[in-house]
Amino acid sequence: MFTAMIDRVLTPEQMADAVRRRDPAFDGAFVFAVKTTGVYCRPSCASRPAKPENMSFFPTPEEAERAGFRACKRCRPDRASEPDPHVAMVRRACETIAAAEQAPSVAALAEEAALSPFHFHRVFKKVTGVTPKAYAAQMRARRADESLRTAGTITEAIYGAGFSSSSRFYETATARLGMTPTAARRGGEGQVIRFAVGEASLGAVLVAATDKGVAAILMGDDPGGLVRDLQDRFPHADLVGGDAGFERTVAQIVGLIEAPGGVLDLPLDIRGTAFQQRVWKALRAIPAGRTATYAEIAAAIGRPSAVRAVAQACAKNPLAVAIPCHRVVRTDGDLSGYRWGVERKRKLLEREAAR
Repeated sequence: MFTAMIDRVLTPEQMADAVRRRDPAFDGAFVFAVKTTGVYCRPSCASRPAKPENMSFFPTPEEAERAGFRACKRCRPDRASEPDPHVAMVRRACETIAAAEQAPSVAALAEEAALSPFHFHRVFKKVTGVTPKAYAAQMRARRADESLRTAGTITEAIYGAGFSSSSRFYETATARLGMTPTAARRGGEGQVIRFAVGEASLGAVLVAATDKGVAAILMGDDPGGLVRDLQDRFPHADLVGGDAGFERTVAQIVGLIEAPGGVLDLPLDIRGTAFQQRVWKALRAIPAGRTATYAEIAAAIGRPSAVRAVAQACAKNPLAVAIPCHRVVRTDGDLSGYRWGVERKRKLLEREAAR
């Protein structure tokens, strides 16, 4: 039943998000394959995350194998072993939450699982990394964000997603969407975003800014790919090339990449969820030339068990170098992943250490 729900509700982007979160509640619902390795895995596999463009999704291991992929030796998605009863229970609870128009209470979910509310709450958070209330809020927000682009009005999207009042939705909408709900519904229509692409020793650098400040610093090997990334974020925004003054902004940021221990004296338009903002604030407190582990950042924001969520927030950082996610490493000192490429992360850290 869960697989059917995934096929009907989740898009490839949402499945990719489940993989990025390594969400065990989706194990058995689908498998994902990585083109560059020829391997397919469970959504919760602890292997190094793949780039979204290299992933494809299959409802069963058999279909992945027919497409020429082989099973991961780490998570063994081809083994028909008995699922963890806690994972199976949480999966059913997630189904219930996803299907409900109004979020069910913890007591109701616990009764369905034949557990006490306290025990159910503890198990749910251990498996998913969030509380049942937070999970329900995420599902509700996701439904609203998706329906903003299809509903007849914003009000229809808000109430159709299960928000009890428009004020509850608007409390977090702009931070979550990165713009007002009206602009989100129109794909950024009405937003003027200036941008320019510069060149640094680490590759191409795209800088984009709103009237509030720098909203994106993207690095990569392909300037065209960076522009397409910006267009995908704001398909109907008014993207305009930066003038001579904006070129000076780009030069300042290129200078920061070349000497990453410096200070960027520019306003930033930092857009993200409340949790992401807390993580990014903690990242900006890490001194140049120093590193911190994901666990240390989780402890610094008062969420010691949210190590995986901290890693996800780092991966979604849209402001390379300005928000120094390159200073976060694994507990064993390994550089781990980096949205802009591990080799760039290594060079940024080397430059800071040499200052």
